[in-house]
Amino acid sequence: MNDVRGLPSRLLRKPSDAAGARVFCVPYSGVGGSMFSGWPRWIGPAEVCPIQLPARENRVREPHYGTYEVLARDLVDQLLPYLDRPFLLFGHCAGALPAFETVALLAENGLPLPHQLVVSAQVPPHHCPQDRFLDMDDEQLGKELGRLIVERGGTPHPALIELTLEVLHQDLDANRSYRRERPLRLPVGITALHWADDDEITPEQIRPWQEYSADVRFPVLDGGHYTFLSAPDKLTELLARLLAEPGSPQPSGAGTGHTEGHG
Repeated sequence: MNDVRGLPSRLLRKPSDAAGARVFCVPYSGVGGSMFSGWPRWIGPAEVCPIQLPARENRVREPHYGTYEVLARDLVDQLLPYLDRPFLLFGHCAGALPAFETVALLAENGLPLPHQLVVSAQVPPHHCPQDRFLDMDDEQLGKELGRLIVERGGTPHPALIELTLEVLHQDLDANRSYRRERPLRLPVGITALHWADDDEITPEQIRPWQEYSADVRFPVLDGGHYTFLSAPDKLTELLARLLAEPGSPQPSGAGTGHTEGHG
């Protein structure tokens, strides 16, 4: 499990040995790790480590992961050598779901656990699938992809949109098939972010994350659904505070913890 050959393809860059902590960022449907190009390389002593998923960008020739559970097994295997210091897992929208599955698998196997799982603008697994993209046709999806490219400071080109649509359909199939029948209690804290001007998800839809841990927080940040792409100060300050909290989770079996969440 500790063989790191090929690991750089699963991250945009090899993690620095000088990092005091790490923030692993999982991209959401249709895009790769470069979606975090607007984030700083460092948040204080913590290194930002965007994860690269197969079937896109520099991994475009690799087969799609298929399901979030399969993806989580790959991430646990490949990231384990870099979980040797405090870390967070961050996922926005659909990216929060494989992030959750990764933490669940780490806990199940008694492996190092993150200080916090940070999920942004996403319903919990037992309320899935729920994504407005699931009911869109190619024309509508193409417009959304163009909007995302513009949000990242780029110019949408038809060829790029068409290429991205191919992987987006596979990602949406993974989202469409994903659901846990009941909440799974994790032995780590969960920070479930809501963006004040996000018109895609409501605070009430995020609230059921409280069933997944004894420590669940519900901060609200200024901005809309895509504001996280620019790593606003309030977001990076929040991540820094989470990493600075005393103590760290101990490896344990998933499902442990108290019976009441809070937030």
